[in-house]
Amino acid sequence: MKNKNLIQIKQFCLYHEIENTFITELNNYGLIQIIIEENDEYLEPEQLPTVEKMIRMHYDLKINLEGIDAIAHLLNKIENLQQSLNTAQNKLRLYEERHID
Repeated sequence: MKNKNLIQIKQFCLYHEIENTFITELNNYGLIQIIIEENDEYLEPEQLPTVEKMIRMHYDLKINLEGIDAIAHLLNKIENLQQSLNTAQNKLRLYEERHID
């Protein structure tokens, strides 16, 4: 295996007591990316918080995959809007500082 930091999906699913097919479906929806190395499937460590949120949404809150997809899309839009707002606020702050002096 090239990257030893990858998380084997079989082990991840055993730990979280979920079906491997759930992870496959998340991948099919484009919500996560599965890495295949040496005929085995892996997740990147950076994806774990996202995958664990989706597990909680599905198994604890009973949200189906279509709902998870919609929620992920909306959360991504909110994050992009927040970044745009922060950028605009920073530009405004610079503009105000230049005109106060």
